[in-house]
Amino acid sequence: MALQATYFGANGWLLDFGGCRVLLDPWLSGPLEFPPGPWFFRAELNQPWPVPEGIDLLLLTQGLPDHCHPATLALLDSSLPVVGSAGAATRASDLGFQTVHSLAPGERFEHGELTIMASAGAPVPQVENGYLLRHPAGSLYVEPHGFLSPELPAQPLDAVITPVLDLGLPLVGAFVKGRQVLPQLLERFQPRVVLASTSGGDVRYAGALTRILWQKGSIEEATEVAAAGSRLIDPRPGVSYDLMTA
Repeated sequence: MALQATYFGANGWLLDFGGCRVLLDPWLSGPLEFPPGPWFFRAELNQPWPVPEGIDLLLLTQGLPDHCHPATLALLDSSLPVVGSAGAATRASDLGFQTVHSLAPGERFEHGELTIMASAGAPVPQVENGYLLRHPAGSLYVEPHGFLSPELPAQPLDAVITPVLDLGLPLVGAFVKGRQVLPQLLERFQPRVVLASTSGGDVRYAGALTRILWQKGSIEEATEVAAAGSRLIDPRPGVSYDLMTA
């Protein structure tokens, strides 16, 4: 068995734990918009992605549209089991998914040999989820905004999915803290592989929000930070990475 990950851009991933296939925060087609409308923020994928075959579980970290994308979720089979934060679970239920499990930080969910533990994630504004996933095929931690819960104990993991850049707004400060959290993730989890997420992929952005957004850090800087013990991958969308041999 092998742990594999395929990136779709932004926060979207397909995680394959030796045949147990988990679709994470997918945005596969259609525009992404935030209220109050496209004049404020609009993003489009340079290419749509087909719905992956053989999905066993839909895993959602947040209820916001870039994690819980309505047009994409409408493409999925409503009988697909869903695990998500409280906000994401509400969105999934509203969209007609029949089996929805809401996890609060510290709670666990088991799906066959896969165990998912929720941890406290980003406050946007309500606290959303990060996840620690364990399976005989491998172990992985993901939190898309760079908020690492102090309650999550140190333990060796095979992979971490995280932003590696800081993104922020004037007066608000950083709402994605990837550059800040990377050294903590490396120390706490000693991962074999770090997968850069959240701000990657082939995406076009427009709107007033994008004109005032600031960024700190770079892939090159993150690669140097991780070099002592982990391999950092800046993933190409559509490519499947074997995380146990990387």
